[in-house]
Amino acid sequence: MTWRLEDDYARRFPDLGLDWTPQEAPAPRLVALIDSVAAELGLDAAWLREPSQVAVLAGAAVPPGAHPVAQAYAGHQFGQFAGLLGDGRAVLLGEVKDATGALRDVSLKGSGRTAFSRGGDGKAVLGPVLRELVVSEGMQALGIPTTRALAATETGEQVWRQGMERGAVLARVAASHLRVGTFELVARQGDPTRLRALADYAIERHQPAARDADNPYLALLRSVVAAQAALLADWMAVGFIHGVMNTDNMTISGETIDYGPCAFVEAFDENAVFSSIDTGGRYRFGQQPGIAVWNLSRLAETLLPLIAEDPAAAVGDATAAVEGFIPAFAEELLARHRHKLGLTDAREGDQALVDDFLRVLKVGAVDHTLGWRALSAVLVGDPRGAEIFGGATGFDEWRARWVERLGAFDPVDVAVRLDAANPVHVPRNHLVEEAIAAANADELEPLQALLEAVRSPFGPWDEGDRFAEPGPEAFTRSYVTYCGT
Repeated sequence: MTWRLEDDYARRFPDLGLDWTPQEAPAPRLVALIDSVAAELGLDAAWLREPSQVAVLAGAAVPPGAHPVAQAYAGHQFGQFAGLLGDGRAVLLGEVKDATGALRDVSLKGSGRTAFSRGGDGKAVLGPVLRELVVSEGMQALGIPTTRALAATETGEQVWRQGMERGAVLARVAASHLRVGTFELVARQGDPTRLRALADYAIERHQPAARDADNPYLALLRSVVAAQAALLADWMAVGFIHGVMNTDNMTISGETIDYGPCAFVEAFDENAVFSSIDTGGRYRFGQQPGIAVWNLSRLAETLLPLIAEDPAAAVGDATAAVEGFIPAFAEELLARHRHKLGLTDAREGDQALVDDFLRVLKVGAVDHTLGWRALSAVLVGDPRGAEIFGGATGFDEWRARWVERLGAFDPVDVAVRLDAANPVHVPRNHLVEEAIAAANADELEPLQALLEAVRSPFGPWDEGDRFAEPGPEAFTRSYVTYCGT
């Protein structure tokens, strides 16, 4: 068995990274391995559990023939251009061809200082590593494009954060780590040849259909806009808050990346913010689509020289492409909401029906996940429906409109449809914290139990299922998450 790592990105773009060896981990210990991800990469899970490979996953050893690099990129952070950023605590080991023949990046996050660490120690601790592992597994099960966790390992050293915490490394797999910030860096270097090469690489790796378009680079931009519109609709439909939507955290592939101060909305509120660093609410839940447009505008700016020689024409075409996000996102999200309401066709007035249901959730402080899931209970007379909506102002009136919209229907058939559309298990904030606390005490059973739950997001919803229940008040409105840097 071998890793079969390629170094496609490192060879093509030596100026967009620095050769870098992960910092040695003194005592690597495997905490969790995602067998399904290993299988996708053609790697034997039992082999990866061997000490020699745990050392690779922790950064203590480099596979033979690998060409690890710390990638360089720029980015706007909280609306301000931050200049050169780069992998301050990550190393790209290389790419592996998966079962479909597509290249997948394998990187180590938390593997020590690099030239881009900007005064940081480049390390990660166990809590944020497990958060990314659990939440990305939950997103995968929900069908939402995401980077994947291959493994979480402890390094055997203590790292200072809020106090001394266990050092850890996340082995992460991605369609690629190309970001809006990658294009920002190359565009600001002012070399159109390198910019074209990067765009061609993005087309080759993520949007091959754009190669045959009349304007491949405009087609690339439109493809990224479409991918992000679908992704943001996915986020909003399940109540996911990324927490730090800087341009260096938006991928060209359309995958969710960098689960730092992320969370799921519990008591529904479009102004919900859980990130410790987002004091102004820039990346609040309801603002995420608007931020996506802002980020895509930064990408469009970088591609202007490739889109058209005439600057005015380039701006016009790029602006139209980015503005296409708004109707595309609205259509994508409404389609998801229709699905969540059990509607099988599109009619005028559906948006108002959705908006009014969300208003019921907000005014009644109804849990976002269970509010949607309980709709099936309402239809079949399950008392949990009345329990969830009992104190929600306006629900009875809204329910009458919804039932009328459904038309002639079999309640059981529609309930089955609803349960297949509305999850009961998401990585709830308090459950993630419980699993992290237990893992820090060398108890891994809560982590495994939580992973089992979030891998079955759509049910069943059993009586007494603690993984379906909202958390205490401290986790619904005043909960704070951290980047883990």
